[in-house]
Amino acid sequence: MIFLPGLENGGTDAPATSLSRSMGKIEAKVNARRRSAWAGTAGVAVTLGVTELLAGLSPSIPSAISSIGSYVVDVTPAWLESFAISTFGTADKAVLGLSMVIVALLFGWLLGNNSSVSPWPILIGFALFAIVGIAAQLGDAAAETGIVVVSTLIAGVVGLLTWYGIREWTKPKERDVTDGDIPSIERRRLLLAVGAAATVSVLMIGVGRAKIRSRAEAQLEALDLPVPFTAEKDPTGENDFDLKLVAPIVVSNTTFYRIDTALVVPAIDPEEWTLTIHGMVDKEVVLTYDDILNMPLVEKYATLACVSNEVGDHLVGNALWTGVPLPDILNLAGVQPGADQIVGRSVDGWTAGFPTELAFDGRDALLAVGMNREILPANHGFPARLVIPGLYGYVSATKWITEIELTTWDGFDGYWIPRGWAKEGPIKTQSRVDRPKSGGRIPIGTYVFGGVAWAPTVEIEQVEVQMDDGPWQTAELTEPLSTNSWIQWAFETDVSEGPHTLRVRATDRTGQTQSELRVAPRPNGAEGWHMIRFVATT
Repeated sequence: MIFLPGLENGGTDAPATSLSRSMGKIEAKVNARRRSAWAGTAGVAVTLGVTELLAGLSPSIPSAISSIGSYVVDVTPAWLESFAISTFGTADKAVLGLSMVIVALLFGWLLGNNSSVSPWPILIGFALFAIVGIAAQLGDAAAETGIVVVSTLIAGVVGLLTWYGIREWTKPKERDVTDGDIPSIERRRLLLAVGAAATVSVLMIGVGRAKIRSRAEAQLEALDLPVPFTAEKDPTGENDFDLKLVAPIVVSNTTFYRIDTALVVPAIDPEEWTLTIHGMVDKEVVLTYDDILNMPLVEKYATLACVSNEVGDHLVGNALWTGVPLPDILNLAGVQPGADQIVGRSVDGWTAGFPTELAFDGRDALLAVGMNREILPANHGFPARLVIPGLYGYVSATKWITEIELTTWDGFDGYWIPRGWAKEGPIKTQSRVDRPKSGGRIPIGTYVFGGVAWAPTVEIEQVEVQMDDGPWQTAELTEPLSTNSWIQWAFETDVSEGPHTLRVRATDRTGQTQSELRVAPRPNGAEGWHMIRFVATT
């Protein structure tokens, strides 16, 4: 009988069996890393969920996501911040928050992937997470060190237990298959475990955020806005054409644009909040919320605009503001000679500065506590904010204000100035087409075009429109609610069938007409004519 090398026991190929076992071990390691990676992702998700839930349950625990996000905003290059605002508009915070969560989950996947054999990588990674989170949270004025540290440790431990539990629960059991040949039941366990962790995390984040919002809303609901000492008239038909698609002459609190660096709106207790006026003053003054409400309040219409607003965009709005004239606040402290800059500082440390003379030149600068005859909404600055007509928000509109400092013009630069924006930010004369929307379709025949124009403190003198390459024609204007408010314009004409363009330009009462030359928002505001394209059809 002849025996061939490698064959025995009825023809079994020993080398092949050995190779198969080796491949099985390799596959087992790959699958173990995969299970651990997905478990790491789930662990990070649950950790984030716990941190947000605890933040919702205690006002002494800031949101870790928001705190880290605020730090990210502070260190983000100015060009990237500008890109985010111009691209995503008022959704920039949601995009940043989602991006941070995605990055955290990817980091969890990498940590888990490298912890299938030894737990040290994920332990070290979570420890670093905890240090970063605690440091960011302690930057919040409402944070209490002990509570923040304990809550972070709890969240981290829960996340690590999630990783370990999922990794162990999805590990193949002893069976007549190699460890690398994972049956479908094991894959289903992994999907079930990770899906459950994701669901629980989303629920915890949702509940935590809802608790934070409800805490702020509860504080506002318990307050009433005092009757102002002087009140403005309500808009009439002279002030508002009431044209469909055209922005209302007074924008509601819920639809008024919001641009700031706060990822989560600060929940401020009005009973503990104070406003300090200090710096180059005769005496430092500290005012409580009740102190301000008991001062003579006035109502003033004013249009606010974001410097990042592109030509034709919607980061601008008009509202009725209730507050104390800023000169009255400053006179309590006594402004010293040489104090030629006013710096507003928010509860989260954000700052903006503008020339002191603009508070006293009659432009109705306010420390506002009300908006459209309601208590100032939390997302617009409760308990108080600055409203300085004629200035872009980045140099003036401090929300959640807690300090007013008098200093020199060269002595301090506000938040956006070192990031490449101009130190002086007067709002530029602008106009916009609202009706019809660009790319829209309208019926042939008579049509009323419409939009808004603004030049706060200067006022709009004239608005002109140009159809296709025709002559510029004067539009009809509403009566302005104040020298600081925008106006609506309307232009009725016959439109023939086919594609068309429409341009608009405004002239203010100084005689300055908008330039055709397009200028980007950076560093001191956009310029140019707004143009839309539309089609007239039967």
